[in-house]
Amino acid sequence: MGHAVTDNRSRSRYEVVLDGDVAGFAEYVDDGNSVVMPHTLVEHEHRGKGLAALLVRHALDDLRSRGRTVVPVCWYVDHFIAGHPEYTDLVSGR
Repeated sequence: MGHAVTDNRSRSRYEVVLDGDVAGFAEYVDDGNSVVMPHTLVEHEHRGKGLAALLVRHALDDLRSRGRTVVPVCWYVDHFIAGHPEYTDLVSGR
């Protein structure tokens, strides 16, 4: 299974692409102060393969590299950060 995670800035979302098709995405809104992450979705047929974790980890690593903080409105992003304390410092206001 060949996959890649990219930042589709024109759609304001990180996408995980499998064999040329978007299998999932994590939406974001840059409010100027921080990056709000309101929604993450992995297509039904691709669930259970760890793609959401891969997607969110990539997004958080990218945002860290750009010196950004996040507001994890999406329950999955919030859950992921809670389970990976190395990302807690990225959360705006924590």
